[in-house]
Amino acid sequence: MSEAIDLAAAASSADPRVGLRAVVALRRLLEGLEHLQVANARSKGWSWQEIADALEVTRQGVHKKHARLMPMSDPRKD
Repeated sequence: MSEAIDLAAAASSADPRVGLRAVVALRRLLEGLEHLQVANARSKGWSWQEIADALEVTRQGVHKKHARLMPMSDPRKD
């Protein structure tokens, strides 16, 4: 957790190079966490719509972003 705190602090740096690099690192961290939690939800039987609702995005958007990275599932469950 301290990595995220350090990155958040760096993102507010007066030096644009430091701040922008921190933004990139935070974006990568966030994308990884989102994928991890989507995979967690899918493994617990959540539908794409339930995940989309939790992320406040469309079902199509979350499916397009994450489905190719998920293990094969039964499409009848979605």
